Amino acid sequence: MNIAHLSIKRPILTIVMSLMILIFGGIGYYFLSVREYPSVDPPIVTVTTNYIGANAEVIESQITQPLEESINGIAGIRSLSSISADGRSLITVEFEISVDLEAAANDVRDRVSRARNKIPQDADPPIVVKSDADASPILSITVSSEKRPLLELSAIANDIFKERLQTVPGVSEIRIWGEKKYSMKLLLDPIKLAGYGLSPLDVKNALLKENIEMPSGRIEGYQTELTIRTTGRLVTEDDFNELIIKETDNNIIKLKHIGEAKLLPENERTQLRGNGGLPMVGVAITPQAGSNHIDIADRVYKKLEQIKKELPSDVIVGDAFDTTIGIRRAIEEVFETILIAFGLVVLVIFFFLRHWRTTLIPVLAIPISLIGAFFFMYLLNFSINILTLLGIVLATGIVVDDAMVVLENIFSKIEQGMPPMQAAKEGSSEIIFAIVSTTITLVSVFLPILFLEGLTGKLFREFGLVVASSIVVSAFVSLTLTPMISSRILKKAEKHNKFFEWTEKQFNTSIKIYGIILDWFMSHRIAGVVILIVSLLLIFVIGRHIPSELAPLEDKSRFQISSTAPEGTSYESMYDYMTKII
Repeated sequence: MNIAHLSIKRPILTIVMSLMILIFGGIGYYFLSVREYPSVDPPIVTVTTNYIGANAEVIESQITQPLEESINGIAGIRSLSSISADGRSLITVEFEISVDLEAAANDVRDRVSRARNKIPQDADPPIVVKSDADASPILSITVSSEKRPLLELSAIANDIFKERLQTVPGVSEIRIWGEKKYSMKLLLDPIKLAGYGLSPLDVKNALLKENIEMPSGRIEGYQTELTIRTTGRLVTEDDFNELIIKETDNNIIKLKHIGEAKLLPENERTQLRGNGGLPMVGVAITPQAGSNHIDIADRVYKKLEQIKKELPSDVIVGDAFDTTIGIRRAIEEVFETILIAFGLVVLVIFFFLRHWRTTLIPVLAIPISLIGAFFFMYLLNFSINILTLLGIVLATGIVVDDAMVVLENIFSKIEQGMPPMQAAKEGSSEIIFAIVSTTITLVSVFLPILFLEGLTGKLFREFGLVVASSIVVSAFVSLTLTPMISSRILKKAEKHNKFFEWTEKQFNTSIKIYGIILDWFMSHRIAGVVILIVSLLLIFVIGRHIPSELAPLEDKSRFQISSTAPEGTSYESMYDYMTKII
């Protein structure tokens, strides 16, 4: 007894197996993450080194070059580039796509540690970071006000938005763009410094000596114990202005004598602007690896509605960008395509079979095969993205083939007068080998995508496996559910309707025309060879002039300008200048 006979004999078992496929597929769909493209981590490693106060030439000669010379000996490097700016060195190491990212990052860390003694000792330790496909923010909101300074807005962004939003499930990191941190800046007058015979190094040494807070021990008594705290930290502007820089027999030189201490933003070289030039800060949300981007965005917007109720009236919350908008539109369009494909398949089946009973069987078989593929996606740790959904679209037309082959063979026997139960058994038995061979053939077409190398192979691996898994499920459904339903609902029609009779005449006419064309080609075989050769030549000639690209260009509806102003240029004048250019 084969599987088709068992399914016909045990209909409840067949229904339960189909329901299990639907249940496990639904569970897999529920837990799958949603993103635009498959998660592909490019083998790129960056090395960042900060050396505050050094100019670009010093950074290049003392940090960037020694690190590059050490890193350059690693095998598998595709390109090595660097940027040396004031106070910062950035080295980007791109490896061949076949190189494992973890191994590449470890090799870079090892080479950087070897060159650590070749860079200045007072420079910050180099930071090695591997590229992550989920390291980019997917959503950013802006916080602005016409009354509050950026220092206060930064505090609101950190204390309210960051504290609340980082608890959203799936959020990996909250970044504050355009943040202004409080800092005490010492504005020194070079003329007064020279007049007192001092240098900035003297001010630094005085700060290191006086601005400290050290443990002072404790006092123990018979019944009590007290901890002693010696307050030595300078906090206010007056504290810093009263700082003694140098003391002689005749004079005490304080900071206020050679300059002034002011509470100012730590970074005054960058600023975030928008909405007509209004200064603001941005709150960017970065997702965790493998998380559902759309779900994160929905939760963030829901949390923002609660936060807005607690904010002061002058604080304005806006949207900077939201990458999930494009993801939503793309996913919705693909889902619409799936529904259109499914509807067209059903219409074509009904047009040719012209019986609602025969059309009902593929209508049931197609969703089961497609939904079952989501469980394989869950087991393989895939995501719902454009490529996997395109695989579902393609599979919609493929998975119906197995059910149609079984159905047509059974239905033809019923039309010949055989009882439905016997027709289902004999028809399915005759076609088992054809179904198995067809399934193996189709799977062997898509599985070789696994062996593709490079970025293309990584992107389309999920596409190929989704199509292959849906084909395997469709073969199982066509050998179990299709024969069982066919044996129960199919029957020979005693009388055909007018639509059937009209279409039957048209099909018979088409068959006659096809027979005439086929007879002509069989008697003029050289014509078929000529048409084949011409077609191959046209494919080659036309294909060479068609441009190629990995993915089509897409308008994300975003526009951003980054500019650097000369020293001493105000933000307002720079913004007005850029506005005039645009």
